Amino acid sequence: MAKMFGAAKMINSKFGGVQIGTISYSFNRIITTDATVIIKDMVEIGLGEVELESNRCEQLAGAPRIPAVGGTRGRGRAPLTPEQIAERDAAQKKFADWRLATTPAMWAGVRKQFNDAGIAVAILCYNMHDAMTDDDIEYGFAMAKGLGVKAMSTSTTLTMAKRIAPIANKHKMMVGYHGHDQTSDPNQTATLESYETLMAYGGYNGINLDIGHFTAANYDAVAFIEKYHARITNLHLKDRKKNHGPGVPWGTGDTPIEQVLQVVKKGKYGFPCNIEWEIPIPEGSDIITEMRKCLQYCKDALA
Repeated sequence: MAKMFGAAKMINSKFGGVQIGTISYSFNRIITTDATVIIKDMVEIGLGEVELESNRCEQLAGAPRIPAVGGTRGRGRAPLTPEQIAERDAAQKKFADWRLATTPAMWAGVRKQFNDAGIAVAILCYNMHDAMTDDDIEYGFAMAKGLGVKAMSTSTTLTMAKRIAPIANKHKMMVGYHGHDQTSDPNQTATLESYETLMAYGGYNGINLDIGHFTAANYDAVAFIEKYHARITNLHLKDRKKNHGPGVPWGTGDTPIEQVLQVVKKGKYGFPCNIEWEIPIPEGSDIITEMRKCLQYCKDALA
């Protein structure tokens, strides 16, 4: 793969001592099941580190695809036929059986695909929800260990954070909880109090701070990073307006992206700052062009 993508060594996207990477979610608008597109585009953009979502990791490891079943009728979804229900159930069982058969070597093989292209896999994004069993949680940690990452990130509830904490302690792996701006929901990671609550559950409960969502919730990302940097696993970089406003092109919102990067540089905190693209791609442009702009923004801020 190194020859395929022209990478003879690891891509250097660290500037002023600050590692700039991306989460694979940034590419969700352009790919379906061919996750190798992420690798190709990251090489073209010049990003040397990835926060890899678990579904993309599974795709690269050869997971069987679960096909979409059924269509829509009016504004709702048409009821599934017995044949469609059987097809769905068979596909889900095949995928569940595949998960049970996964090995550390399979996840190491995914890491190698990125490494051969000059990209480090630093964090596994494994989103956990309240319906998950402890075995489901353990599966995420097994994937993370097989990948050789230094931390996991997850979007979940405080209820789950309490359940995850002892498992993270057992594996001695940091879990960064991704924050949003749903400050009206007491079970979400959104308010300042919610971050303190989840960290109090265990020493391996940390923070994946999304500075765009944090700003939209009307909080000060710079002050928060200075106070809690020891518990931060990684940042997500995006621009949003305050007062729960929308995502906007970098430099046109209220998020202090430049100041955040400068405080990470000055503090030598060491955690990665990952570009997360989730706004529409402008007409006439593409994800590579827009991500390059974001990367250049980071370079300029850290110069």
